[in-house]
Amino acid sequence: MIEQAILDRHYMARALQLARNGLYTTHPNPRVGCVIVREGQVVGEGWHVRAGEPHAEVHALRHAGELACGATAYVTLEPCSHHGRTPPCADALVKAGVARVVAAMQDPNPQVAGNGLLRLQQAGIVVVSGVLEAEARAINPGFIKRMEHGLPFVRVKLAMSLDGRTAMASGESQWITGAPARSAVQRLRARSSVVLTGADSVLMDGARMTVRAAELGLDAATTELIEARSMLRLLIDGSLRVPLDAPFFTVGPALVVTCDAAQQASYAAAGHELLALPGADGHVDLPALLKELASRGVNEVLVEAGARLAGAFARQGLVDEYQIFIAARFLGSQARPLLEWPLTLMSEAPALKITEMRAVGDDWQVTAIPAPAAGV
Repeated sequence: MIEQAILDRHYMARALQLARNGLYTTHPNPRVGCVIVREGQVVGEGWHVRAGEPHAEVHALRHAGELACGATAYVTLEPCSHHGRTPPCADALVKAGVARVVAAMQDPNPQVAGNGLLRLQQAGIVVVSGVLEAEARAINPGFIKRMEHGLPFVRVKLAMSLDGRTAMASGESQWITGAPARSAVQRLRARSSVVLTGADSVLMDGARMTVRAAELGLDAATTELIEARSMLRLLIDGSLRVPLDAPFFTVGPALVVTCDAAQQASYAAAGHELLALPGADGHVDLPALLKELASRGVNEVLVEAGARLAGAFARQGLVDEYQIFIAARFLGSQARPLLEWPLTLMSEAPALKITEMRAVGDDWQVTAIPAPAAGV
């Protein structure tokens, strides 16, 4: 029994590795991998590449062919049991005659939520669930949060000097970090459903918020898939300060979120969508925006904005993860701060938990999450 548990973890680890191949391309679907094993030999492998195409189980079953009969299928997410753009994977596994299915986790999608595993059990298939579940959840933070809480996963990217500054007092900021760090940022954009910025960044930096394929540092096949999918570029511009001839708009369609949709027709004529979400003090209602994005199937949001907008997300407790790039230089006391977040007491200072720190060229990339409250 212990030996079987070790084997299950081994093959599930391979399935998780396959799932990561879809890191940049599966939106709005989850990233899923599948391995089929018969008599100690891997006979089929697959992963979900992009929405509308076969799921991981189907790719693995096609790879295995007749050898799937009597085999064990390892899948990083419960096989689906409903008809979407593709038929149910649970039915495909039953039809193929697999004897055992090991799932890393139950699908949080209410349309599945255990029904896929139940269908397999009713067909006489042995089912095991919960193998490397934490690792499986880490691959799909946005999909899981959207299904469980009706909100996307919010990742805030920040770049700063060693003294915590983001730009000179004049606004000059290019470039704080080096090319390897900028390549890492491009990969963060590529994995996101939405890249969100504010009017200050667009006006000051001429930001376009596109994915620059040449800077991704990925293989040609993955880069081609990234270029083929549509990533939503979102501009928060409460008073519509950014002109329609700005570079941000000229590179392609965008969603503009503002407090007043009176100019909706002019934006639509230029190929953009204008969404009005007024909040307190004339600012856009950020929680309402996140709910709206989740309703559109958005899993992961990357916020790349100035201190004011990034600070608003932080102050309102809307950030799930910070990606902080630290450059080995000082910008001085007159330079701009990382976040606009006025605090007066040490007891008010929010705590973070650093989950990863790695060198990217001459810079450092720090992954941090809000620390859970005491007793949680």
